Amino acid sequence: MLKKIPVAQLCIGMHLESFCGAWLDHPFWRTKFILSDEKDISAILESPIKEVWIDISKGLDSQTADPAGDAKVVTTIDIPVTPPVAQEKTSFNDEVKRAAKICAKGKEAVVSMFQEARMGKAIEAEAAAPLVEEISNSVMRNPGALISLARLKIADDYTYMHSVAVCALMIALARQLALDEQQVRDAGMAGLLHDLGKAMIPLEILNNPGKLTEEEFALVKTHPEEGYKLLLAGKGISDMTKDVCLHHHEKSDGSGYPKGLNGETMSLFAKMGAVCDVYDAVTSNRPYKAGWDPAESIKRMAEWKGHFDPAVFQAFVKSLGIYPIGSLVRLESGKLGVVIEQGEQSLLKPKIRVFFSTKSQAYIKPETIDIARSPEKIAGREDAAKWGIKDVDRYWAGDKV
Repeated sequence: MLKKIPVAQLCIGMHLESFCGAWLDHPFWRTKFILSDEKDISAILESPIKEVWIDISKGLDSQTADPAGDAKVVTTIDIPVTPPVAQEKTSFNDEVKRAAKICAKGKEAVVSMFQEARMGKAIEAEAAAPLVEEISNSVMRNPGALISLARLKIADDYTYMHSVAVCALMIALARQLALDEQQVRDAGMAGLLHDLGKAMIPLEILNNPGKLTEEEFALVKTHPEEGYKLLLAGKGISDMTKDVCLHHHEKSDGSGYPKGLNGETMSLFAKMGAVCDVYDAVTSNRPYKAGWDPAESIKRMAEWKGHFDPAVFQAFVKSLGIYPIGSLVRLESGKLGVVIEQGEQSLLKPKIRVFFSTKSQAYIKPETIDIARSPEKIAGREDAAKWGIKDVDRYWAGDKV
């Protein structure tokens, strides 16, 4: 039995069912749980949320909690299902601000899910669905913002933020492949949970800055099967999510693990997971190596024969651009700049924030150039280290770095 009450009537022992407001407005990644800590109530009272739904069959009723009976009487009904809202396109600068909040709260959610998995608590897809929805909506408004921002992670955050990044990459790729919206959401959930098995790997191994021993690497390679077991015991987990979790390290030539599947035996979604997982891995800073430039990563991945399904990889490149946001490029004029947004008509004509001159070997006043509307042309990718540049990301992400 569900009931809507003002947040002022919340008390210990109530079962929260849903918040009346945006997912980013309330202080928790979950929406359904028993209130057991006064700090949680205080956090809700300090948030923009004004009303909540409680389930009086699973916890205290407002009337039970307030014998004086001055609680506002609200009709007990089912929570109305809100249909998906079409997302208006936004600029990169506008979306990156919201994306930063989603990334922060997304990391919190993944950390909690990993902790619960370690404690033996069943994973519930329903609990993670609002996060997938937020990421999906962000990618629809501006695909580059959250995907690019999620790439910027400190080494110790890698395991958790990697899940958020792969969720966003899977959503963008699913839309590029013209899958229906339910499949898009399922692909996002698969990306979010694909590495859950790493919850079973000791943190000292996951965060080891040195080379792993053969025994340690063999243990890490068990994470797809460990994650699959956890998802089998979960609630509401789709077959697609289980499939991607188990098979995202398979390769088209059959040399992957754990089952040695190939291009004919891998599902479309496992092929998608394989590409998205690798891209975020190679572009991210890890405990043992610095991430590659996004455009350089696309180039190298294209050269790995037998690793990825060609059609899926081509769609992936189209979803990101040949020069993904954050790529350092050299213009024919000799200026260096970072890609800040994809071009509307061509993958070869993004918007560039130039800030360095190779001719004078010095920084210049930053300037945005739209290659589609400029006589300038991209000469190719460039290596930041070659020019002693260490702050490329701040030119596209600003204070979000």
